[in-house]
Order: sequence, then C-alpha cells, then structure tokens
Amino acid sequence: MLSTEQIVLRLAVATVLGAIVGLERERLERAAGLRTHALVGVGAALFMIVSAFGFDDVLGTPSVALDPSRVAAQVVSGIGFLGAGTIIFQREIVRGLTTAASIWAVAAIGLAAGGGLFLAAVVATALVLLVLAGLKPIENRFFLHRRLRLLTLIVDRRMASLYAIESAIEAAGLRLERLLVEHGPTEDEDRLDLVLGRPRAEALDALIDHLRRLPGVRRISSVRQPAGLVGEARPPSVSGREEEDSV
Repeated sequence: MLSTEQIVLRLAVATVLGAIVGLERERLERAAGLRTHALVGVGAALFMIVSAFGFDDVLGTPSVALDPSRVAAQVVSGIGFLGAGTIIFQREIVRGLTTAASIWAVAAIGLAAGGGLFLAAVVATALVLLVLAGLKPIENRFFLHRRLRLLTLIVDRRMASLYAIESAIEAAGLRLERLLVEHGPTEDEDRLDLVLGRPRAEALDALIDHLRRLPGVRRISSVRQPAGLVGEARPPSVSGREEEDSV
C-alpha cells in the first residue's frame, strides 16, 4: 500500500495539472473551466490509486486476482459522458468539442499521476497546453475563412427593407444562417443580427460596402465567430476575443 505522503502527492499533482489545463479553458470562458478540469484530474488519480492499491487486503486470498487496469479502463470510457455535456449542437454549428477533448486528456493525466508516472503527466500537460493555446494563432491565421460571421445592423425601421438586405446577401454569394430582429437603441431604430455561413473576406467586404449604401442602414458591425444563441448577451467568441469592425 502507498504511504500517506505518496497518496497526497499523487492527488495533489493530478489536481494542479488538471487546474493548469482548466485555466486555459477558463480564460476563454468555456463551459468546463478551472474547477471542472481540476476535479476530473483528482478524480481520475483517485480512481487509479484505488484500482492499483485499494484491494491489498484481499490479495493472496485463494481465487482472487488483481487487474490494476480495470478501473482505469472504465475511466477512459466513462469520462466521455462528462465531455458530451460540454458539446452543443445548433443546426450546422458544433461547439465544445475542444473542451470535451481537454477533459478527456485531463482524465488521462490524472490516471498517470495516480499511477506515479509524474514525468508522463507533466509532459502530457505541457503538450495539451501547447495544442490548446499555442496552436490557436496558427488556426486563426490559416482557417479563419471557415468560421461564421455575425453582422449587426442598426437600421431606421421606416426606411430599411429586409428584402433589400437579404437580396444583398444573396447577391454577394453568402448564406444567411439566422436572422433576428430586435428593437434598436432608439424608438425609430431596429437591430438586425445576421449570421452568415463561412464567408470569404472578399465577399464579406463587398456585402458590407453594399449594405452601407442601402437606405435606412445607420451602422454595421461585424464580429467573427458569434458565441451562443443570436439575441442573447454574446460572450467572447471561440477564439477568446471579439473582433469587431464598425462602419
């Protein structure tokens, strides 16, 4: 059986490493953040300790054999249920896959720490952080055109035409995913939230240039990767920052 110091050390290492990964998710305000990842790490470590050392009192008994990997195997499959809870699917938009994957990875880190493989746990934590944070600028640079775009228009309800706006979107070759109309900042204004499907930069610029010339359009703002449902208070985008261009 492990000593008390070893048990405390393994649980503490798993908690700290899980929390480190959780900090990156917390920074982006994901559904699973600091506390969730820390709990997954310490829980997985405890499962591993119990699996490997929790049955010493029955070892040596006739017809009793120990397979230390059996609980660990169940953690690997069972953690998927927690990860699934962070995934949101809306029409063609899937959110939370990266956070679910980070939870799954933290469970593995916790198992490694619980098994005493501290070097493997630390290296895995560093690699997870590299993937989550280090590759984000590369993803933003080379795959930005694949993301959705939110256009918010403030229009004069007495002059603006929804038909003209939708026609401009169609003429630009863009796909309108969602449209929401709300009351604007003044009594004679409306706010239109337009979610466009994966627009190219050139087509988006042409659309904005067209929209600004339409009668009744007073202001246009553009945000990459709208987070959450359109019409709700919008938190930071998937990249962790809102990038807004106003016209």
